[in-house]
Amino acid sequence: MSIEPESAAGSARPAGAHTPVSTGAGFADPAALGLAAFALTTFVLSFFNAGLIPRSAEGVVFGLAFFYGGLVQFAAGLWEFAKGNTFGATAFCSYSGFWMAFAFLARFTDLSGAGADAEKGVGLFLLAWGIFTVYMTIAAWRTNMAVFATFVVLTLTFFALCLGAFTGAEAMTKLGGWLGILTALLAWYASFAVVANSTFRRTLLPVWPR
Repeated sequence: MSIEPESAAGSARPAGAHTPVSTGAGFADPAALGLAAFALTTFVLSFFNAGLIPRSAEGVVFGLAFFYGGLVQFAAGLWEFAKGNTFGATAFCSYSGFWMAFAFLARFTDLSGAGADAEKGVGLFLLAWGIFTVYMTIAAWRTNMAVFATFVVLTLTFFALCLGAFTGAEAMTKLGGWLGILTALLAWYASFAVVANSTFRRTLLPVWPR
């Protein structure tokens, strides 16, 4: 199973089918790694956004954002480029950039001089990522329902967090946190399906291909 769209002929690859990639034998499907890196980093950050863990401990997210959600997911995106999968490459490389940009913004960017406008800047940052996620969600419709559902909820997550930042409404930020947790669980399921179906060489976990 991969997050590749259907072919132009309209035939979807069966969920769990093991299909050799054009770059050579033994080249594994990078979707499992990319989805796992995205899911775990999103899961941890979302606990802080939802208010389940005090913000004072949020620093634990930065290492994940730089290395797992960032560097590792970027590597998965490069492997998707090698496979010729435009959707997977764009998604993984872009969201790896999101995580590294988030970590840099939260850890190294000084917005103290902006005063109350600092949150508006963060809101714009989240709005831009929400817009990007909207058109990736449209493209995700041609992959499978597990990935599509992940992108739908991720879109809602970004816009909820965006509204929370722009308006200062803590309830919207907490909603974004809960939506982020759901996003992470969906992405983990999709990743688990890639690993399990590939390892068992049969459809152990359905992903409902389009």
